[in-house]
Amino acid sequence: MTGVVVTVFVLHILFVVFDANQGNEFVSFVYGLAQVLVLGLGDVFTPDDALLGVILNYGLAALVYLVIGRLIVKAIRR
Repeated sequence: MTGVVVTVFVLHILFVVFDANQGNEFVSFVYGLAQVLVLGLGDVFTPDDALLGVILNYGLAALVYLVIGRLIVKAIRR
């Protein structure tokens, strides 16, 4: 499950970096889902460059989800 969330964040970052068409339904869906799943981590870093802010904040969110997900799986397997 965490892999899906991380994939959503990576797609969102890529769509922003490559200036994807926000009118596209898939791009819009990924953007909305990323906004919901970021859980307050979307504005941790506030650099002057908005693009860098998206990369840092959503990258951080992806890393947090990945680490917490791995810890939960490891705890369940014990």
